[in-house]
Amino acid sequence: MNVTFEEKKYLLKEARREIKSLFAKVASSPIDYNAMPVLKTKCGVFVTLTINKRLRGCIGYVVSDQELIYTLRDAAVQAASQDPRFLPIRKDELNSISLEVSILSEPFPMNNYDEIELGKHGLIVEEDGRRGLLLPQVPLEHKMNKEEFLSAICQKAGLASNLWKRKILNLKLFTATVFSEEDIK
Repeated sequence: MNVTFEEKKYLLKEARREIKSLFAKVASSPIDYNAMPVLKTKCGVFVTLTINKRLRGCIGYVVSDQELIYTLRDAAVQAASQDPRFLPIRKDELNSISLEVSILSEPFPMNNYDEIELGKHGLIVEEDGRRGLLLPQVPLEHKMNKEEFLSAICQKAGLASNLWKRKILNLKLFTATVFSEEDIK
């Protein structure tokens, strides 16, 4: 998805504003769909929060029937307050948090593992009633090869890490437009 610099800046500002609203009343910014048509797009989005490059929260939606701006706002609040791996963000952490936004393409089925391109494709696995998702940037951030990425998606879903070696998993691929506050400084 093509997202302009100004749209990225606005989306990151909105995500941060939503997180701040957990602690104090913060006025909503007006939405100018004419200036930023991407805000009307209905797509999946994830918001990732880090402190000192360490994960502090990450929640999002693979797909959404709401406009991007509303999906983003909800994901930001959820990442800050509902990620079950972490305690909710504290007010004294607000200035230490770095935000990253991943706008997802529509997922599409994978036929064989050769289709996976590290850094380009994220993975969604659905096997044995379990589900897991890893964003496209994960293997690059953790210096994973394809085999380690496949093992990691299995682990994320609570499956045996080597299950992908025994059978072709029910995997879907997706791409993402990823940007962070570091990118817009």
